[in-house]
Parts: sequence; structure tokens; C-alpha cells
Amino acid sequence: MTNKKPAIPLRLFIAIALPEPVRDEIIRVQQELQPLVPRAVVRWARSDQFHLTLRFLGDVSVDLIDCLRQAIGTVCQSAPPLSLHAAGIGFFPNPRSPRVVWVGIDDGPGRLTDLQRRIEASVQPFSSEPGEKNFTGHITLGRLKNARPADTRDLAARAQSLERRVFGDWTADEVEIIRSELSPGGSRYTSLAVCRFGGGGGSVSSL
Repeated sequence: MTNKKPAIPLRLFIAIALPEPVRDEIIRVQQELQPLVPRAVVRWARSDQFHLTLRFLGDVSVDLIDCLRQAIGTVCQSAPPLSLHAAGIGFFPNPRSPRVVWVGIDDGPGRLTDLQRRIEASVQPFSSEPGEKNFTGHITLGRLKNARPADTRDLAARAQSLERRVFGDWTADEVEIIRSELSPGGSRYTSLAVCRFGGGGGSVSSL
């Protein structure tokens, strides 16, 4: 009798991709902000890591990915395309003690928040990671650690001046299930499945 090896868990998240023109504008503002913070206290996200994350799942068994795709596909089936707007710079938890600097993403009518809530409910059987209590659409530009007020004073002032800066608008018609592989050089992302709005069930790429 051959012992079956346990399925390998994959580190996954659900996200909406950015179009290239919006990505390019966000890259420009990230480059403007980088000189304002000591390099020792910030880790800037690579441009290939820019995504509108709807839900981080953590480790999910590879055996469950098809069921996960079906669950998300069911949510997307009744979802309309989203008219998304990227604008402004913000901080989590706040500008006085920033740990994350981000670009805001919104859709106006609240459909993005509704989609996120429905995806949140659909992935409960697949993830033990806690969900977001108060979802805020955003693209992470960088993460700060052990920053002193003096380290972030210029960054906060510049962010305030960029409050109304627009990085672009686009129509999103799908979400992706993305694998995140950790490495010394940073996370590497691979799209495993695409679920289209309005009935597209999506497909799973080879693992």
C-alpha cells in the first residue's frame, strides 16, 4: 500500500489587476515618495506586486483550488463590471504612525465594497486567515517598520499635497486567484485562475 502524500498548500490571495497606464502613474508617484523616507525603515513594493487585493487567503490546499474557483466564479457571475478610480495617497493606520502607504481605489456606487463582502463570505471554507473588518480599496506602495515621526514627516506632508492626484480610471471585468511565493528577493506572483464578471467561470492554469 502506497501512502498518499498530503496536498501541498499554496499561499493565495484574490485580487483585481491594474491596467498598464494606471500602473505607470502609480510607479511615478512611488518614485517621487521614495527619497522622502530613510531606506532603513521602508520596504517599497515592486511594480509587479501592484494589485487591488480583495482577500488574502493564506495557505490553501491545491486540492481545493478548483472548488475555490467555482465559489468565486459564482460570486462573479452576478457581478457587473466595475468602473474603478485610482486617486490619492493614504496611510494605515494613520499619517502619524504609518505602517503602510497606499494609493486609494474606489468605484463610487459601492459595488467594489459589495463584491469584496461577497467574496469574503464565499472563501470562508477555504481560509483560516481573518478577513478585513473595514475594507478599503487600495494599492500598497510600501511598508514601514520602526519609523520615527522624524522619518515620516516629509512623506506625510507630500501625501497631503497628493490627496487629489488622480492616477487613472479603468473598467475591471474579472478577478484573479493569485499564488504568492515567498523568496529572499520578495514575493513572486502567479495567476492561477481568472473569474470574469457576468458569467465567465474562469479557468485554472497548470500548477
